[in-house]
Amino acid sequence: MNPSFRKFALAAALLALALPTLSWGEQDKADTELRLENAAAVLKSIMSAPEKGIPEEVMSGAKCVAVVPHMLKGGFIVGGRRGRGVATCRVPGGGWSAPAFFTMTGGDVGAQIGVEGVDLVMMFMTEQGARHLLDAKFQLGVDVSAAAGPIGRHASAGIDWKVNTQILTYSRAKGAFAGVAAGGSYIQPDQDADRAYYGRPVTAQAILTGRVKAPRSAEGFLAAVRGAKAQANKKS
Repeated sequence: MNPSFRKFALAAALLALALPTLSWGEQDKADTELRLENAAAVLKSIMSAPEKGIPEEVMSGAKCVAVVPHMLKGGFIVGGRRGRGVATCRVPGGGWSAPAFFTMTGGDVGAQIGVEGVDLVMMFMTEQGARHLLDAKFQLGVDVSAAAGPIGRHASAGIDWKVNTQILTYSRAKGAFAGVAAGGSYIQPDQDADRAYYGRPVTAQAILTGRVKAPRSAEGFLAAVRGAKAQANKKS
């Protein structure tokens, strides 16, 4: 490939990802509440589709649920991913923790042209996988195993996700929902968003282990998580 063209391609990829996200750094409480609303809408939309949602076995067995609404994928020859998400984990007593915010970044090389907004859902299926959400930073497919998740009323008996996979990943783009591989992406706590939402410095560990009370504005997202499980059970 011509060196000048390679430089142009790289610059175009970086520009495509940078332009829509100039406010990547600091967020205020309104931004975090909007992220919660968008994440709730994603879950409700996915689980309302008969025969095409997250299987009951997956939803019932998940230790944590994480959603990245409208993650950006883009690039010309060189691709990339960038998004802000929100997660909740099961706590003793059968409920769900207050929401913790995180960022997701990653890149890959391939024949990609343009920028596409996709919704991403991650189901953390094991305690080991869930503990990674408490870490400062981890990489899907390297620090923790991740695979495209099954869809439908029930997970296929021929899929070994129960044994080998810590995180099942799903994406929705242009109305189509499917399991998708998201290896190589980095996930880390969004400390600025957590501080903005809770009004004080607070760690992802404190939030996701139930030591932080969920604000009233988190109820819509948490209700969507509870509702997704109930919807999955109706499909069985």
